[in-house]
Amino acid sequence: MIAISFTLGLRQLPAATTAWHLCTVIIPRRTITGRLVRGKVWRRHDGRHWLYKKFIAEGLALRATG
Repeated sequence: MIAISFTLGLRQLPAATTAWHLCTVIIPRRTITGRLVRGKVWRRHDGRHWLYKKFIAEGLALRATG
């Protein structure tokens, strides 16, 4: 008997690939939306590329909105 499994390209990714990490970037990098970021940024690996998001400190965000 032969068991055949079809994954349809859907596979479980390791937890580290779905988690965002706070890191410091010296050389400017492109974000998901195409903007350049540097300094403290959120970074995650999608299995092929590093993705970056701008980091906004909570204290600064609260001062800007309130």
